[in-house]
Amino acid sequence: MKCIVLPEKFDYDGSQISSLWAYNSFGVQEDSVVVFRGACDVKIEHMIDLEDRRANESIWSEDMVSFIIEHFDSTDLKLIYARQRFFTALVRECLADLGVQTTREGDDLFLDGKKLTVSIASTSAVSQKIHFGINVSHEVYGNLKDAGIGEDKQVASFMKAVGEAYVREFEDIEKDLRKSRPLGAI
Repeated sequence: MKCIVLPEKFDYDGSQISSLWAYNSFGVQEDSVVVFRGACDVKIEHMIDLEDRRANESIWSEDMVSFIIEHFDSTDLKLIYARQRFFTALVRECLADLGVQTTREGDDLFLDGKKLTVSIASTSAVSQKIHFGINVSHEVYGNLKDAGIGEDKQVASFMKAVGEAYVREFEDIEKDLRKSRPLGAI
């Protein structure tokens, strides 16, 4: 699994959730997490959450950290939702390590009762995808700036730490798979 942290500003419009985006954009043909910071403005044609789409909701932020995760080992929707929840818990753990206490409800994190994150998971014919976004600054929702993680260096360090932590977890899982014997085996 590969982690790519984009050094330049990159906006999220929802098209990045499409399968093979990391390959088309960066030549990555393996499981990956691509991390970037920029504005978020998801157009209705890219909205995957049908409740949001039916309600004509907007998903928007002037400054958001986005994680685009792609796995090629399955196209199981239940599995990618489990991975999405795992990633949410991992982000919460990384924030706690920085002294930021959040609460989790499913795949959402809240800071002082305000929604801090957005997330969606889906599948395609070839892969599973997750978009997970964290507001850096936002007047209405929770944000990293209010949590004391507002300086560019702090945000960049956090982005890298979370992406690399996810990769380490999956590398560790792969090692565990190769040392466990099946039940009933001698």
